[in-house]
Amino acid sequence: MPLTQDQQNRISEVVKDILLRRIENFPELGAEIRNAPFHSAFLEYFRERLEPLNIEMPYLIALASWLHGLNTSLGTGFENISHILSGGYKRRFTGAYKLKVKTTQASQIENIIRDLKSDAHQPDLNRENGLIFNYPDTDQEIDSLQFTVDTYIERENEIIAIELKSVRPNSGEGRGEKQKILYGKAALKLQNPNKAIKFFIGFPFDPTSEEVTGYDKERFFDYLIEFKKFFAYEEVLIAGELWDFLSGNQGTMTDILDVIAETVRQVKS
Repeated sequence: MPLTQDQQNRISEVVKDILLRRIENFPELGAEIRNAPFHSAFLEYFRERLEPLNIEMPYLIALASWLHGLNTSLGTGFENISHILSGGYKRRFTGAYKLKVKTTQASQIENIIRDLKSDAHQPDLNRENGLIFNYPDTDQEIDSLQFTVDTYIERENEIIAIELKSVRPNSGEGRGEKQKILYGKAALKLQNPNKAIKFFIGFPFDPTSEEVTGYDKERFFDYLIEFKKFFAYEEVLIAGELWDFLSGNQGTMTDILDVIAETVRQVKS
């Protein structure tokens, strides 16, 4: 089933908000560019490669800065669209709202991370869940690591948490993400013992794919740095797979791109 009219309208509003904010900041040709001596100094090395583009160095720097801002806006936009599709919302388990875990859970999490880091074990979702979801009721409770869920979905029998990543994670980030997710799952299970707990990392698109909505998990994991060491394929949702999961329907990513294209046409006219 395609997007409802209400979903299309709400997604269109998200797109308009991003567009209007970025239109105001788009660098004009010949405009005064802020001083960026260090960027200019480094880019001097690539002058010959940049010459065919016929873009002045100061304008290139300004355009790169604008694109960085667009990436940030898109990250927030992806979150908002995920909420529209799924009925979920952003939830923070930090400060006064931080959760607890059992000492056994915390110990097992550190064992899992150590084993994955040393290659003593490969990522195995069933094994890891078995280790962190089983604990003696008499165990002491301690503070969990604080965490935020970009898209939190709670249903009668399950809780689904999704961490959205709109840019390529940095080197070494896989370990920290895995640790946070394990603590998140353990804490949510302790708080909701009768519900299934699922925690994913979601990537809105696959930059390694030649198809707009396509993805290849094996290739994508090779593209990420150290993610294959810490994450099973089942823990990661990519491109069309992510958007279909959120909406519960097929072809959702194409529908979203159609809404974006139509909204852009409306704003331009």
